[in-house]
Amino acid sequence: MTDSVDTARTAASATAAAPSDGNPVAPAGTRTAADVLTPAVLAELTSGLSGSGTATNHCPFTGEVLAELPTSSEDDVAAAFERARAAQSAWAAKPVRDRAAVLLRFHDLVLGRQSEILDLIQLETGKTRMHAQEEVQSVAIAARHYGRKAASYLRPRRLTGAIPALTQALVLRRPKGVVGQVSPWNYPFELSVGDALPAFAAGNAVVMKPDTQTALTALWARRLLIEAGLPEAVWQIVIGDGPVVGPAVVDRGDFVSFTGSTRTGRDVAQRAAARLVGASLELGGKNAMLVLHDADLDRAAEGAVRACFSSAGQLCISIERLYVHESVADDFLDRFVARTRALKLGTALAYGAGIGSLVSERQLETVSRHVDEARSKGATVLAGGRARPDVGPLFYEPTILDGVQPPMSVCTEETFGPVVSVYRFKDESEAVERANGTPYGLNSSVWTKNARRGREIAARLNTGTVNVNEGYAAAYGSAAAPMGGMGQSGLGRRHGSEGILKYTEAQTVATQRLLPMAPSFGMTDESYAALMTKGLRVMKAFRLR
Repeated sequence: MTDSVDTARTAASATAAAPSDGNPVAPAGTRTAADVLTPAVLAELTSGLSGSGTATNHCPFTGEVLAELPTSSEDDVAAAFERARAAQSAWAAKPVRDRAAVLLRFHDLVLGRQSEILDLIQLETGKTRMHAQEEVQSVAIAARHYGRKAASYLRPRRLTGAIPALTQALVLRRPKGVVGQVSPWNYPFELSVGDALPAFAAGNAVVMKPDTQTALTALWARRLLIEAGLPEAVWQIVIGDGPVVGPAVVDRGDFVSFTGSTRTGRDVAQRAAARLVGASLELGGKNAMLVLHDADLDRAAEGAVRACFSSAGQLCISIERLYVHESVADDFLDRFVARTRALKLGTALAYGAGIGSLVSERQLETVSRHVDEARSKGATVLAGGRARPDVGPLFYEPTILDGVQPPMSVCTEETFGPVVSVYRFKDESEAVERANGTPYGLNSSVWTKNARRGREIAARLNTGTVNVNEGYAAAYGSAAAPMGGMGQSGLGRRHGSEGILKYTEAQTVATQRLLPMAPSFGMTDESYAALMTKGLRVMKAFRLR
């Protein structure tokens, strides 16, 4: 956001009047950015950052400047990788239980000091405190999970060798080395440190490029993890323009972790593949929710509000397409529209608001363009459909659209804002086919009183996660289970065993005992071949694996 846009929008919001039929506004807070980001706090967070340039991040609530941050050059990124590599070997040499203990201490620090990080998340993203708290929960869950399970995931595993009793196979897990991580602005706590925790537990160092808009959140997380016992050099943070700093990080990592758009994800994958380096990518989505004829409509309407409008819809796994059985569509929409219109817009650094701000001028322009185009081509706005400069420069009301059809952009493109399109269906097969009708496959949701039927339908949906009678939080909060996308929504998984093992190389150490894997004791090649053939048949007969 430029200073001119910042000033213009701030002035507009100061003079705009609230519409008489708009979403209500939660009480304003008494604390401001200046109360949270004192000069001492900013100095502590940015100490150690190097760079000749500067970047500015702004508060979406007001448009005011939060901080001027030093930006890294390609040489700065190279130096960060050198520091990380120098520290990684000693970190990897520590017992897994010692590395895991750092995560468990971090868990306690996060919960004990969550008011600090909640303030930062809100100031940098514009989301409500409740939605910021989701990030705290997710990070604490991940820290606890990998703190408790890392040793189990990483322990050496004895497997059946080529010849039972004679061959012993041992699989070791070795860290990749230095992970290059590029994290986004929308969930700056969860998608920065949350993804880095399993990498650290596996013995890696990390060089991370957070989005400049939310860099303070990542810097706070780093300082807290260092307080928990992580060696300072093991986690390096570099800040700067995406097209400059992003490729410099991707081109140096021994593994790449990226969360962002599908377009940028393709470029990241190509750059990593050119070096034969692995990459984990969580990309875009156009997620669908199915409300079946037997759904509890009150619960489904409440769930739809959370699924569509959490973090003002700026969530990769939020719902943007809503398919409702025609027999209950009107009753469901009555409930959903009423709840959506009742959501309180708010800017306070406190609980109470139901929906916050968009993060940038770019996001506001995309949301406005999608809604205005749909309306001009015949779609009906059931709720919202307008900006709210009376609340803040980047606020937009939670919006429900009916009658959306191709080629409206909102029908197929990811909006990444508080906008959902409603469609009616006649039978479940039609709903599944339409839900699967995009190149994306990140998340979906099914609502029904018959949980078994919900799981059966889930198995037909081409998405990495499916929530039955929940929008997104049930699957995402299940840290023991993998989470990621199919199709154009990404590669690899976070969470569970896959979320930590991706940061390792599997090394097989096979020990042969007594007899070699070759003719011995005077056997001819022919007699050895006959013996092995007979042995293979016996092993199959005795169901040996």
